[in-house]
Amino acid sequence: MSVLVNKNSKIIVQGFTGSEGTFHATQMIDYGTNVVGGVTPGKGGQLHLNKPVFNTVQEAVDKVAADTSIIFVPPAFAADAIMESALAGIKVIICITEGIPVADMVKVKAYIENKDCRLVGPNCPGVITPEEAKVGIMPGFIFRKGNVGIVSKSGTLTYEAADQVVKKGYGITTAIGIGGDPIIGTTTKDAVELLMNDPETECIVMIGEIGGQLEAEAAKWVKETGNKKPVVGFIAGQTAPKGRTMGHAGAIVGGKDDTAQAKMKILRENGIYVVDSPAKIGDKVAEILG
Repeated sequence: MSVLVNKNSKIIVQGFTGSEGTFHATQMIDYGTNVVGGVTPGKGGQLHLNKPVFNTVQEAVDKVAADTSIIFVPPAFAADAIMESALAGIKVIICITEGIPVADMVKVKAYIENKDCRLVGPNCPGVITPEEAKVGIMPGFIFRKGNVGIVSKSGTLTYEAADQVVKKGYGITTAIGIGGDPIIGTTTKDAVELLMNDPETECIVMIGEIGGQLEAEAAKWVKETGNKKPVVGFIAGQTAPKGRTMGHAGAIVGGKDDTAQAKMKILRENGIYVVDSPAKIGDKVAEILG
């Protein structure tokens, strides 16, 4: 099992012929991901990386039955790209684009609310189900198939956690980079819930950061639902000064509950195995799975 993406996902790349889209699509195809084509308005009918280019997402859905999209579209047009995918019936929309205006994302969030789709991101590294599908910008060679799920706001810490877990002799079911913007499609709780419901995932690594309440909400949900699987938690930004945006647009401390220390306390109170350093994630997973 896996969540969100697997070897059967039919993936299109929006912004396919641009430099970012080309580079990462090449990596995805080399990894073995089932990329069935891409979308660049005005370039439909061409071949790019030996895959068909379409003018619209709807055309890609009609002609190659695309069900998953990854978006490498500049910030000014990315919100429209997300909504175009949702309208065309794409089920999983993964938006890598950083710097989408918050006002645009407010419209996107409202637009997709009643659509049958799931948005991951924006400003995220994507989703990977090792040895099946890499839909994003993560370095695939780090990941091995296994029984640990990863949910993370940070791209680099996703790779770090996966590397440690693999070096301890375990592997990853699916790693989900949810993104660091103030308004995102899939929250920490949403992603943890997906992995809780995945029969092959036996342990979950949840990596958060200062700012917002996403990790606290996820931890409370884990406790309320009976904590079926162990969750290892880490919160980045323990030395961040209050009121300063750190790294991600969503990582700004608004109140006393937003600090790393306050979040770590809430996580512990809700039964999460909290580590103080990202270097200890692999050790804690190994200790739990033993």
